[in-house]
Amino acid sequence: MWRLLPPTSSNPSDCSGGVFDWDVALRKLDELNARVEDPTLWDKPDDAQAVMRERTRLASAMDAVHALSKDLKDALEYAELADMEGDEDLLEEARAMLKGIKERAARAELEALLSGEADGNDAYVEINSGAGGTESCDWAGILLRMYTRWATQHGMSVSIEEETPGEQAGIKSVTLTIKGPNAYGWLKTEAGVHRLVRISPFDSNARRHTSFASVWVYPVVDDTIEIDINPADVRTDTYRASGAGGQHINKTDSAVRLTHIPTGIAVACQAGRSQHANRDEAWKMLRARLYEVELQKREAAQQALEDQKTDIGWGHQIRSYVLQPYQMVKDLRTDVETSDSQGVLDGDLDAFMGAALAQRVGATRDGAES
Repeated sequence: MWRLLPPTSSNPSDCSGGVFDWDVALRKLDELNARVEDPTLWDKPDDAQAVMRERTRLASAMDAVHALSKDLKDALEYAELADMEGDEDLLEEARAMLKGIKERAARAELEALLSGEADGNDAYVEINSGAGGTESCDWAGILLRMYTRWATQHGMSVSIEEETPGEQAGIKSVTLTIKGPNAYGWLKTEAGVHRLVRISPFDSNARRHTSFASVWVYPVVDDTIEIDINPADVRTDTYRASGAGGQHINKTDSAVRLTHIPTGIAVACQAGRSQHANRDEAWKMLRARLYEVELQKREAAQQALEDQKTDIGWGHQIRSYVLQPYQMVKDLRTDVETSDSQGVLDGDLDAFMGAALAQRVGATRDGAES
């Protein structure tokens, strides 16, 4: 049996970073409500929006705790009634209810760890095929499907900003925007090289192949975050969009690629119907990439940025997906593994994300304490 414990910490800083102090949260919510009722707050719209976002985040977290407590009480009463009546069917229902509550509580506990500066933001996700030719392009396409399914299962929206198809199958590269609560906070744990081992459907001799693809994640930033970029440091290239989009998108050089020369960071967008729209979105993406670089620098205990952007090949992977000769997906950072490889490829990533997030937060705390 498990139970929800009341908070014990009295440190105001414990409202975030993994510990949720109920009394402190109540006081904080009262403060935010008072600020919202102040008519002068909207004299500074950016500040007002930040307050509203914080108020919504905190209120949602508190509502989740209320819901868990109520559901737990109901489930325990249901189990007690079933036990008194000796009804095994009702007892099994009560066990299922308690299991569901436990899973919700575990996810809520992990979400409390999402206290990073940009964890609550939407996310850009880049997927690039690596060594392996057509097989790797197909693998990149499978990863695109996996993250799309994960996002939709969690009520998030997905849009494609740029896509370069493979010559025979799959994709060479793709950039997604995933919008939803804590999208970046969850997805940032997926950055790195992903390795696939399987019997290739493109090999007439049915031989086993190893393929690689890289995933890069960075937060969508709004106008309240100032990123100073010298236009002279950015090279702009235009080209013909290669994806679907009708006659217009395929007949004009509407796609835009921006390259930040000092860092070598490049972004591209072709989702818009005009070069102007794609240029605006590409600038947002570039600002987001540079912001992510700054966030990486601030997290001293986190793996260095260049270590994440390693060669897409042997020795650099964060996770292996083995489909032949046995079924296993294993995260090489946390040692979390499962034999349900199809479930993972269908978007069941929470166990991997949760373990990586907990490890990341733990490493940051250890670094701060040392």
